[in-house]
Amino acid sequence: MKRILSIAIIIALTTITGMTVAGAYDGKAVKAKLASEEIEGDFMTVWARNFADHMKKWSGGKIDVEVYPYGTLGATGDINELAQMGVVEFVFSDYAWISSFVPQAQVLALNYLFPTEKVPEVLDWMIRNGEFMPLMEKAFRKNGLVPLSIMFEGWQWMTSKKPVNSLADVKGLKLRLMSSKLLVEDYQAFGAAPTPMNYGEVYSGLQMGLIDGQVNPLFAIYSMKFYEVQNYCTQLKSEPFIGIPTVNQKFFDGLPEEAQQEMRRFWIDAIIPAGKWITERNAADKEKMMKAKPELKFTVLDDATIAQFKAKAETIYPMYTKIGGPGSQAMLDALLNDIENAKKALNID
Repeated sequence: MKRILSIAIIIALTTITGMTVAGAYDGKAVKAKLASEEIEGDFMTVWARNFADHMKKWSGGKIDVEVYPYGTLGATGDINELAQMGVVEFVFSDYAWISSFVPQAQVLALNYLFPTEKVPEVLDWMIRNGEFMPLMEKAFRKNGLVPLSIMFEGWQWMTSKKPVNSLADVKGLKLRLMSSKLLVEDYQAFGAAPTPMNYGEVYSGLQMGLIDGQVNPLFAIYSMKFYEVQNYCTQLKSEPFIGIPTVNQKFFDGLPEEAQQEMRRFWIDAIIPAGKWITERNAADKEKMMKAKPELKFTVLDDATIAQFKAKAETIYPMYTKIGGPGSQAMLDALLNDIENAKKALNID
């Protein structure tokens, strides 16, 4: 499986870098820091390093991006603030944690908006053809940041010590979520008791019973070893985990146009290859968890039960325009419109 993943990375990087010429950049030398919200070897840090390698090759060594995995520069909220302040030039974060600085980004936290298949292809279509990304960039820029892409990291899974097969099973469940007002509303609508907590504190929180469960993609459940202190993994098909590679606005606007374009090009061209990579990675990590803990149960809820969860989730949609702030209604309308148009273009039911 490691060999398959390695081959996938090579293919992905060939796809991304194949259209560029090494050493084509003749601008000034640039040194920059990129803070990732994930540990070494996980999606954000792997693709951040791919980005750094690509920019170094493309610029003939003139653009040097140093990657800092989770924990080396502070907690998840800290690194977003560092990027906003310009202490680090790049941050690879997600739609929830960055919402403290750009509340409009929480539109991506609304449950049951995306189709259950071809999410990377949908995101790719949206960025290349849609109306949502320019609106999101406008909101980010008002807060000193620029989003470069939107990346799929797999579906979120709910883990717990007791089985979850219905809405009733979620009632009162103390679930760790990422820090987002809208995510809290999402899971409160399901009947849970959401408990935002820093990423690095989740394992001990589960171990000591401070929380009953948590929500994360499979690779994180494996790499952070959450499965060791949980018994069940449940798929609601409600929430794709979406990462947003972001750059400090002042730094980015100060770069030559050709460098700006190449940075955008890398992250946009990476959406589909990275989606394939993480799909394989998640499948491999699921197998590893099952082998390490055979009693661990994985459940995908049936369509009838999912419909009940979806009905609850839809009651939260109107709250976004209040929580998201100025321009949020236009962003929600654009996102919904882009998703529908992408589904038509990609022949998704």
